[in-house]
Order: sequence, then C-alpha cells, then structure tokens
Amino acid sequence: MDVVQVMEALAEQGVTVLFKADAERMREGVKPWTFVASGAPFHEDVLVRTDAVSVAACLAACLPRLREFGLVVPE
Repeated sequence: MDVVQVMEALAEQGVTVLFKADAERMREGVKPWTFVASGAPFHEDVLVRTDAVSVAACLAACLPRLREFGLVVPE
C-alpha cells in the first residue's frame, strides 16, 4: 500500500493526516508508530487514532474506520 497515496486521497477529502514515529517508544519496543486523522468530514472533535508496532498495523486499524465514515481510501 502506498502511504503517500492514502494520505493524499484523505487530504483531498478534507482530512488532516499525521504519521509519527516516536524514537523513545521505538527504543523501548512499545508501539512507536502513531496515526491520527481529523478534519472536516468528522463530526465535532472526532478523530481516528491508533498507536501500533508498524505503519502497516496503523493502517490496518484505521483505514476500515475511515471507510465507515464514508471516506474513499485506496487499497
């Protein structure tokens, strides 16, 4: 899966997307990756977020939730 393509598709739909790699959590071996999506398509202060062991795990957790909101996300 092309992460940049996913992020661009979400941004085009009004979603702000953040991927973060936390050096401290990486050294500790504790879910160093964070994915956060927020913005206009969501009601109020709703955001989709997860901390995971990899980028792929973040996407596996969050992309189905984004699709539930009616967003179009590339495979």
